[in-house]
Amino acid sequence: MPLSLRGLFAALLLISLTAHAAPAEGDVPPKYVGKLIDGTAAKVSDYAGKAVVLSFWATWCTYCLKELPVLNAIQNSGAKDRIEVIALNIEERDVFRGATRALSKVINIRMAYDPDHIAQSAYGVKGIPHMVIIGKDGKIIRVYRGYAESSLGQIVADINQATGASAP
Repeated sequence: MPLSLRGLFAALLLISLTAHAAPAEGDVPPKYVGKLIDGTAAKVSDYAGKAVVLSFWATWCTYCLKELPVLNAIQNSGAKDRIEVIALNIEERDVFRGATRALSKVINIRMAYDPDHIAQSAYGVKGIPHMVIIGKDGKIIRVYRGYAESSLGQIVADINQATGASAP
């Protein structure tokens, strides 16, 4: 293989490896976050100027189901003009629709789903729960993977940082 082809091959390999790297703190997040119940695409830019809490979940994930009321409390905390919580279901459309119908009686947060696993891939989701906190400046504050209740204090602090609010 001539030297120029080797260099090209190495560059393409490097590009492909970095193109699929999960976004991290300080990065601009992927734009697409899933589809809303009416089928329209939800994008981070839809919530420009607000902090975004993006939480990937499924109906079979016990911790995720415990987290939804907490996310609801965050969304309804009086900071609606500063924060948007999006619960992104990773299951099939019919499961998502049924769960959304049942949960809409008690949960008032933006619900979306990822039928083609585009957002899961772009955000590097390998398991759930998986939460991404995006600051109002449009950059990722923190990514939580497989967290537990013991992380709640840090999550609240990160959300306060994302919205520009002071900690309680």
